[in-house]
Amino acid sequence: MSYIMDLRKVVGHRPLLQVGASIIVVDECGRILLQLRSDNNTWGYAGGSVEIDENVEDAAKRELYEETGLIAKELTLLGVYSGKDLHNIYPNGDEVSNIDIVFICKNYDGELKCQYGEVEKLKFFDIFDLPDNIFKPNIPAVEEYISKYRIR
Repeated sequence: MSYIMDLRKVVGHRPLLQVGASIIVVDECGRILLQLRSDNNTWGYAGGSVEIDENVEDAAKRELYEETGLIAKELTLLGVYSGKDLHNIYPNGDEVSNIDIVFICKNYDGELKCQYGEVEKLKFFDIFDLPDNIFKPNIPAVEEYISKYRIR
């Protein structure tokens, strides 16, 4: 059982401060990996909650592997994101104020495999042809990645 799930038993759907660790995977063509989320049918990068005493980089790598089947070999910090743009109410009513620590990964192994129950589809997208329905809390990091790393 996860830390957040344990807290939910006590607080119900009330807002929680949640620390996330996420990875934007970039392939050799400069495309970014996004996953179609099962809970709200939006596209986002791999990531999830950091557990008690878990190293943030390890949490990001764990989430990447669980959700995509990929193993991150090297991470570069993109940034730390927080504030109203990262506030989210999930379809089940759980409310969170996220602090998301986002890494970039260009060096990885493995074969893409969707996590059952969480990920419907995995696809690499050109940064100039992203889907319209990106998961709202992921937009600030995706926009920063594009502004820092766009190559034409």
